[in-house]
Amino acid sequence: MYFTNFPVHRTIAFFGKNYFHANMTMKISNFSKWQKWDQRDKLDGLKYPGVYALAISSKNLSNTSFLLIENIVYFGMTNSIQGLKGRLRQFETTIKAGANSLHGGAERFRFKYPSYDELTKKLYVSVNYINCNVKSNKPEDLYKMGEVANFEYICLAEYVRNFGHLPKFNDKKKSPKK
Repeated sequence: MYFTNFPVHRTIAFFGKNYFHANMTMKISNFSKWQKWDQRDKLDGLKYPGVYALAISSKNLSNTSFLLIENIVYFGMTNSIQGLKGRLRQFETTIKAGANSLHGGAERFRFKYPSYDELTKKLYVSVNYINCNVKSNKPEDLYKMGEVANFEYICLAEYVRNFGHLPKFNDKKKSPKK
């Protein structure tokens, strides 16, 4: 299944004034091809903020185009200075070691998949990044960081619209940490 291409024009109202932001750049079509978890460092744009999708599949998804599939078990995002690479590293540390959890979503994975090796044999990642300066307070960078957070929710909403439920590890009620 494919995501619908949602509107790229937004009108934002602040203090009774409308501000037109026509440059939404995050689109479903911009997700990278799927990459095996242990090959994630090959993905482009990891130094930037963005949204990532994780899928679990016994079928090889490597280098296939991103599609909205029910195998997606988690959507996450980051606006950190360390970018997607840093957030995926936190995920890695949590599913591997488990100590001093750095990633709440990864804790849910560990509860279901206590074996790091078994999980990562079938774990795939796809990313959608946006080039911006997260240290900046310029409106164009702040808009882009807001777009990242918004886009994660758009991904979740599209998943629910297509499959009737949240991705498994985004659902805090059905996938406990402990």
